[in-house]
Amino acid sequence: MTRDIAVDDDGQIRLQKLLAQSGVASRRRCEELMLDGEVEVDGEIVTRLGTKVDPRTAVIKVSGKRLPPVSEHVYLVLNKPRGVVSTMADPEGRRTLSDFVAERPERLFHVGRLDTDTSGLLLLTNDGDFAHRMAHPSFEVEKTYVAEVVGRIAKGTVADLLAGVTLDDGPVEVRRARVLDTAADKSIIELVIHEGRNRIVRRLLDELGHPVRQLSRTRFGPVELGTLRGGSLRELGDDELGQLLELVGL
Repeated sequence: MTRDIAVDDDGQIRLQKLLAQSGVASRRRCEELMLDGEVEVDGEIVTRLGTKVDPRTAVIKVSGKRLPPVSEHVYLVLNKPRGVVSTMADPEGRRTLSDFVAERPERLFHVGRLDTDTSGLLLLTNDGDFAHRMAHPSFEVEKTYVAEVVGRIAKGTVADLLAGVTLDDGPVEVRRARVLDTAADKSIIELVIHEGRNRIVRRLLDELGHPVRQLSRTRFGPVELGTLRGGSLRELGDDELGQLLELVGL
C-alpha cells in the first residue's frame, strides 16, 4: 500500500511516527498503544518508544490487526460487469478489464478470474506474489457467490451442497449455503467456497438440477463488494489488505 512516509537516511522511521502517519491514531495514542503492549513487530511485542523499523519490510500488528507495509504495490477492487472478459486483451474485440484501468500507470493483473457471464468482485494488483498466493487453492481463501437459478431450491438440496458434491473433475467443498429468496420458477442462493476451478459454481448448481441464470461474486476473503457500482474501482482499505496478507502468509 503506497503511503507518503518520511524515513531517515537508513530507510527507517520511529515506530510511533509510522503508526500515526499510517492513520492508526494520534502520535500520543500510538505511544500509549505501544506502552500497553498492543504493538507487535515481526512477532515480538515492542514497548520501547523510539524503536525504529523499516516500513517496507516490518510485519506490524496493532491490537492483533496487521498494518500493511509501505510499498509501490497497488491493490484494487473492481465490480466486473457481466459480459466483460477477465483478461487485459481479447483477440475477439470483447470488453476486457483493461477498459476499466486504462488511466492507471501500473501494469495490473487480476487475481484469479470470473467467467465472462459472471459479475462481481475481482481483485487487481501489480503484486505478483500476492496474486499467486491469493489464487492458489492451498490457502483456501473463501469466496462468496449469489446465484439466481432455475426452480425452487428445497432444504434437501442445501443439505446436499453442504455434504459435498462430486463433479467430473473431483469433489467440491461448499463451506456455507443458504437460500435468500424463492419463487415458483426460480431461487436465489448464496454459497461460500474456496476453490477457483473453471465455472465451478455453475457446474455445481447444474449438477443439482438448478441451472444458473445470473451469478455474482459478492465477497473475496474479508473484502466485500458492498455498494460498489458495476464497472467501478476502489482501493483496498488497510484493514482489508492486512487481513488478506495474513491469510496468505505475507
